[in-house]
Amino acid sequence: MFKHILIATDGSELADKAVVRGLALAKALNAKATAVTVTEPWDALSMAAIAEAQGRNPIDDYEARMTAAASRILSSVGEKAKQLDVRCATLHVNDRHPAEGIIETAQAQMCDLVVMASHGRRGLARLLIGSQANRVVTLSPVPVLVCR
Repeated sequence: MFKHILIATDGSELADKAVVRGLALAKALNAKATAVTVTEPWDALSMAAIAEAQGRNPIDDYEARMTAAASRILSSVGEKAKQLDVRCATLHVNDRHPAEGIIETAQAQMCDLVVMASHGRRGLARLLIGSQANRVVTLSPVPVLVCR
């Protein structure tokens, strides 16, 4: 069936549930797993907030904070994988919007399934904020398992 599962996470509580399900599925199928977290490109609002907080180099500060957050997220996934006795590589994709980073990683790593969470936004919130899960489902060349 599936031989290489990509598990996408942003470190949220909901995403952690998808991580556990993805790892359990990898174990059940004896599949390889790769966990990915995607850091969005910096934007003017983020830079203004950092500069206002007396940041010397807002871009470097932003990159350092995103790298540290990604490291914490992926370390947590690694611990969960170890507890479940599942092989799981981890990747941090930098300067991409989440959906694009997830899809590009699935292709580059030759994954045959993507597992991710959906925040389940509806109506105006979905329209204004968008749905990364919806973008991945729509654009992914491989099947996507969305956990709610």
